[in-house]
Amino acid sequence: MKQSDISFKEHRTYEDQLPYERFLKSGPESLTDAELLAIIIRTGSSSASPVDIAKKVMAMGRGKEKGLNSLFCVSVEELMKVHGIGEVKAVKLKCIAELAKRMSCQKADIGLLCNDPSMVANYFMEKLRHEESERVFLLCLNNRLKLVQEVLLSMGTVNSASLSPRDVFIHALRTGASNLILVHNHPGGDPSPSRSDVLITNKIRESGAMLDIILRDHIIIGDRSYYSFEEKGLLWQ
Repeated sequence: MKQSDISFKEHRTYEDQLPYERFLKSGPESLTDAELLAIIIRTGSSSASPVDIAKKVMAMGRGKEKGLNSLFCVSVEELMKVHGIGEVKAVKLKCIAELAKRMSCQKADIGLLCNDPSMVANYFMEKLRHEESERVFLLCLNNRLKLVQEVLLSMGTVNSASLSPRDVFIHALRTGASNLILVHNHPGGDPSPSRSDVLITNKIRESGAMLDIILRDHIIIGDRSYYSFEEKGLLWQ
């Protein structure tokens, strides 16, 4: 056998092991997380292959965000500190994280299930589980409890968010909503309501009653868990 034949055979064996080649040969299921990410990264550096770079990115996670979920918590600037990742690659990686989040939310589809606290919570778990600060959402519903509009009311610090009953009812009246659901997250992971959560819930419920607008629930999202005021029977006392 000629030396050139040996070299060609060795070259093809090596190529068959590359993520892109194995994707075409065996499908995405045959690849590891790092190899899937390496296909997006596409090119390496003088000292690291795309797979090596992907592993470095996956090791950047902090807190509950590990592996591929690292993409949710790192910034474009942090990604660009990895040798082999420039601005274009960093933006692409962050876009992948955002697409993953939106796909999960669409799969959970809140559409016609606003009368089920667990379904509403499942939708927002995907939406909020990677956030490091509080977000407060208002769901404006019609008489049949169908979603009319989803509104981001406020964005807070890691442990607090500003919520004004006035803002709640401005949106409710503007959309013609007759029913409301409040949703916010606790970045610390424990969905148990704080004293301020209970107070603001009661204030909005009482204010809504005077306008014939019903607060159907206040759901707090934790780490793969939730707390529903409606399920706990706290809205009708």
